[in-house]
Amino acid sequence: MSFGAPLGLLALLALAPVVAAYFLRRKQPPRVVSALFLWRSPDPRAEAGPKLERFSREASLALEALAIAAAALFLADARCGEVAPTAHLVVVLDGSLSMRATVDGASAADRARDEVARLVRAEGAAALTLVESGLKPRVLAGPQLQVARALAALEGWVPSQPAHDVAPAFTLARELATGREQPLFFLTDGPPGAVALPPSVQGRSVGRRAPNVAFLSALRRDVAGVATVTVRVGNFTDEARTVQVRLDDGRGVAHETPVTMGPGASAALRVGLRTSAEVRATLPGDALPDDGDLVLPPAPDEGLAVEVLEGLDVAARAAVTRALSAVDGVTLGAPAGLAVGPPGSAATVRLGAVGELASFVGPFFAKKTNPLLDDVQLGGVVWTAGAGPVPGEPLLSAGTVVLASEGDDGVVHLNLDLTRSNVQRSVAWPVLWGNLARRARTARQGFPRRLVSLGEDVAVVTAPGRSWSLEGPSGEARPLLGVGALSLPALTPPGAWRLLADGVEVDRLAVVPLDAAESDLRTRGPWAVEAPRVTALASLASSRPRAFGFVVVALAALLVDFWLTARRRA
Repeated sequence: MSFGAPLGLLALLALAPVVAAYFLRRKQPPRVVSALFLWRSPDPRAEAGPKLERFSREASLALEALAIAAAALFLADARCGEVAPTAHLVVVLDGSLSMRATVDGASAADRARDEVARLVRAEGAAALTLVESGLKPRVLAGPQLQVARALAALEGWVPSQPAHDVAPAFTLARELATGREQPLFFLTDGPPGAVALPPSVQGRSVGRRAPNVAFLSALRRDVAGVATVTVRVGNFTDEARTVQVRLDDGRGVAHETPVTMGPGASAALRVGLRTSAEVRATLPGDALPDDGDLVLPPAPDEGLAVEVLEGLDVAARAAVTRALSAVDGVTLGAPAGLAVGPPGSAATVRLGAVGELASFVGPFFAKKTNPLLDDVQLGGVVWTAGAGPVPGEPLLSAGTVVLASEGDDGVVHLNLDLTRSNVQRSVAWPVLWGNLARRARTARQGFPRRLVSLGEDVAVVTAPGRSWSLEGPSGEARPLLGVGALSLPALTPPGAWRLLADGVEVDRLAVVPLDAAESDLRTRGPWAVEAPRVTALASLASSRPRAFGFVVVALAALLVDFWLTARRRA
């Protein structure tokens, strides 16, 4: 026999007053009868006052004792031949980066592990579910995993999330709980801001207040073999600090520069290093070393090569060359990232008019949602176009004539005859070619930005016909679905991420742990919110029904006792 709620056996204490009542008798009033034979069932009488004497109603006592025992077994959730339901513990862990802060030789994550083990012992749990809060909450262990296995999985937990809202984690934990009234436990390193905990959540802080100095932002730009590194350092202490910022240029040469900051202030530092390797920026060790150690990958300012194909007339070639010369970072040559040619060529931008020509001075109808037409103002422009069909989706039109379009393959068609137009002499002309050059840059396969902060969305460009995946610092690869320009949610944990195409590295991205809210450890410290205890009646509700046979036995014993007592009185 096993018991799901052993405290229910305390109901057996009711046997003591019941048995005592059978020993305790009072003096009965005299009964007058006319003859002794009319007194057929004499009962012994107490001579004076209450006193203990042998009782004579053993059957009633046995039935009442049976009823009490059956009720106690029901309250204790007794089970015969099966395992009693196990207690299920659900814990939400704060996955913020600040949980790595080490104070007094232990990090907040280590103290959270110890607190989970203590809760398991205090609650008598045999099943454990662990949920980590973050930008996207996830299940660390469970649901309802064996305690030993769940605690083993918790040992490999490394919190690395930016500042986030913990409410979605509570929603996920409530869905994994076994009952609506089951309490949840939330472990963090400090008060969770203005977030109000749900009524059934007990919150506790395992963090410690500590001073900290951290990087707030970082930027690197490579031009002509010189890496310009710009960092901003924040002082999250109550006093002025002077720290040494160390920059390692990847060749074993370190550059140290002192930075002085007031309490709660920040300071910027810009250093030029002649290197094309990774640059490592570090600060002196403190409570949270992760936000004081950055690896900045090379970020060369890659120019765009533009090729003008044969077939364009002299006027078109001169107008295109003049417009591209005003775009920063564009050079003419091959191989090219952008090719300009006449209609029917293999160019990515095809310029020319086909069919009977007609000039338009407006109104022009533009698809403003397309970035190719950003800031392209056509007021006072004369646009001469051909009446022939233009393939692709219309971007600019005048009446029924399509002036510019874009095909599914990304080819841009400009239905324009420059010999009878003045577009090339307006401000819209260089802006249009600047937009074309910008799109050509962003269409390159890989990461447009190779350095992002923790919590930022990541832009990546992929091409069809290949299998793309993203490999994190732990070596685990995530497949990328879709092709073209993609926007990925924030990547965690921080570190080096690789973009793979068919298993071969194409580009590399660095996610740096920069988050001022996580670096400020002055707000951490003791904090607790206790949830109301579950009532006794609410504790009877369970996803697993109790053995109601004990209730039937108790009621049957009471009914039989009532029948015997009534029969004796009759």
